[in-house]
Amino acid sequence: MGYRAIRIVRAVVIYAILTIFALIMLFPFLVMIFTSLKTPADTFSYPPRLFPVEQVTTAVAGFDRPLPLYYVATESGERKQMALAEENIRVGIFAPLDATGKPDDSRAVLRRFGEVKVAGGSTPKEVVVNGQAVPVYEVPVGDTIAEMVVLTRTTVGRFVNPQNPEEVALANVRLSEPVTRLTAHPENYLEVVNLLGFDRALSNTAMITILTVIGQLVTSVLGGYAFARLKFPGRDQIFLFYLGTIMVPFVVLIIPLYQLMVAIGWVNAMPALILPWLYTAYGTFLMRQFFITIPKEIEEAALIDGASRWAILTRIFLPASVPALATLATFTFLYAWNSFFWPLVVVNTGNTRAQVLTLALNVLRGRASDSPNLILAGAAIAIIPPTLVFILAQRYYVASVTSSGVKG
Repeated sequence: MGYRAIRIVRAVVIYAILTIFALIMLFPFLVMIFTSLKTPADTFSYPPRLFPVEQVTTAVAGFDRPLPLYYVATESGERKQMALAEENIRVGIFAPLDATGKPDDSRAVLRRFGEVKVAGGSTPKEVVVNGQAVPVYEVPVGDTIAEMVVLTRTTVGRFVNPQNPEEVALANVRLSEPVTRLTAHPENYLEVVNLLGFDRALSNTAMITILTVIGQLVTSVLGGYAFARLKFPGRDQIFLFYLGTIMVPFVVLIIPLYQLMVAIGWVNAMPALILPWLYTAYGTFLMRQFFITIPKEIEEAALIDGASRWAILTRIFLPASVPALATLATFTFLYAWNSFFWPLVVVNTGNTRAQVLTLALNVLRGRASDSPNLILAGAAIAIIPPTLVFILAQRYYVASVTSSGVKG
């Protein structure tokens, strides 16, 4: 095998392994999407199915409603599509006695109790089977009447042939295979949006996320440029102190931050979800590290030409820092969109005017617990936007990782 063939085989193996792992990672996401398009009954089907399906119904002469179709085995052994006309019919499985006085299972038949009667008339006829006296029934078999004993009692459904309603078969409904077809119910998403003010929570989350992203980009760019290019007393010490705040756990800040919101009067209000997060030490650090990588000669040339600091920042630094800005915007978007704990603390669950998507999903989980399709539709609404944002900004994120943090 030549070197070129070895490279091709190696590439095929690598891509096959990557494809398998990609499918494994995507499988829960696909389950969520397909389940969100199902009906509640389809979500509880056994065995579980990935794709949404629904049972086929058909119109049958003599019935005022469409009847569900099932695959049913007739007495002739043929498997047909038949419509369920009636459920919960009491029937028995009857079998004649062989020469030894035992029931002959090979000749057993299924009959409704209304179609049989006890043999012997006023003096019921009985036989002994397995040490117990059991009644003997007169069971119609074709054009004859045979004496049989009942083996088991159960409930079945009455199925009719849609093309010939006179053709009837009795079968266990639970054990019969329904006739299904692929379907989808995108109206589940509309139902979720209109449920419990979910549309308001979605619009609130979008507004909070957009304002938070814009605020963090502005403050991080200004702070990063100041720490990277401006010289003032104590700059490095202030930056180290500011950077050290990243190590403070959020749980330590909850109580004082909540007390501040109470003092200002922002509890249960939208500003409490936006203004505390307009400043971030991580964003300032990210932009500072990126601005440091820009050659000083470019900035000095612009200063000699009479450009102001603001012009240098907006016309030179910002166009060159698109990867860093995209990375910061992506991280901020994901955090603001998925934020749950702080909204849970500062916003009352019953306040639908200031409710965000994560809180609405928490309420939906309890109120729609019997409809997993609606819960997963809500989860899809919450997951798809940040997923799309990350995919669209991925190339900028990779560019930022490979170009930032190389200078101190």
